[in-house]
Parts: sequence; C-alpha cells; structure tokens
Amino acid sequence: MHAQVIVLAGPSGAGKSRLAERLGLPILRLDDFYKDGSDPSLPRIVDGPNAGMVDWDHPRSWHPEDAVEAITSLCRTGTAEVPVYDIAHDGRTGWQTLSLGDSKFFVAEGIFAQDIVADCRELGLLAEAYCVTQSAWTTFWRRLARDLRERRKPPFVLVRRGLALKRAQPQVVADAATKGCIAVYPKHGYVAIDELIGLRRRP
Repeated sequence: MHAQVIVLAGPSGAGKSRLAERLGLPILRLDDFYKDGSDPSLPRIVDGPNAGMVDWDHPRSWHPEDAVEAITSLCRTGTAEVPVYDIAHDGRTGWQTLSLGDSKFFVAEGIFAQDIVADCRELGLLAEAYCVTQSAWTTFWRRLARDLRERRKPPFVLVRRGLALKRAQPQVVADAATKGCIAVYPKHGYVAIDELIGLRRRP
C-alpha cells in the first residue's frame, strides 16, 4: 500500500478546502466527480422557489464509484487519472494525473465525501474520516461570499439555496457522523489530523 486517504466531509462552505490546503497534503477534490450538466440522470428540485433546477446538493449528482476508483489507485500506486470539472462549463473539461510523490497520506474532500467512507474503510484505504463543521450562519456567509465571487449562480438563487442549506446543516453533520465521520471544527480538525499523521509515520 502506497498511501492512505483522509476523508473530509461537511456542508458546503464549512472550510473543507481551506483545511485540506493548510495540511499541505496532496488533495483529491471530490467535486470534480460531479455529473455533467447535460446528464439526464441528474436530480431536480421538486418544490419551492428553485423547483425544476438541478439539485447539485443531492448525492445522485455525482459519481461516487469513480471517486472510489481514483482513491484506490492513489492508495495502491500513488497516481490516478482524475477529471477536471469546470463549473462555468457545467461539466468535465479534461483529465489530469494526480501524483502523491512520496506522501503516505492524501486528502479527499467534498460535500458527499461521507458516502464513500464505508467503501474506503472496507477496502483498507482509510486513515480517518472527518466532517468539518462551523456555526450555520458562519457557513452560510462564507459559502455565499465564495459563490458570489465565483459567479456560480444568480445572486437570488444563491441566497435561497444558502438558506435551505443552512436549515439542512444539522442533518448533514448527523448523516456524516452516522456514516463514520468525526465531526470537528476546522482548527480542531487540523490538530487531530496532524497528530494522526505523526502517529502513523512513526516506525
């Protein structure tokens, strides 16, 4: 086994990406495994002001089997071919090689990460899984600022989506815990993962 994966789940805007970057480990961004916007199997919002729009917060909007395949390759060989997803183009725009080099750990982060924890554990690939969380309002404002900056959707759509995600945050964290993630604030997660890596690296 070349490496093990550290899974970071959690609500959109909770700080998963920032924590992953702070750790200084190679990162597999699970958002790159979203389905293309033209995929007829994409789930749709069925009620409310955004009814009819693609529900990008639904677990059927991505390819978990492709993510597990990439994680397996990284853990066993140290490299994997991973998709490049461009939100502006609403789909994959190419592929790139992710290489771990000499690193014995890497991070896989995304809002659906909790759904692959069981598979990674069963395959013997998992170092540990965490659900990054903060106060619901902090997460709301950070997510809104990011999405407006990146022009992901019209502002009124982002606000409505953000309020819905704020209400759903406790359930998201509870679901991740049920699926094997340890709920942590970003600063506590950094300490826990730093200690984990140090312990696993000892001879």
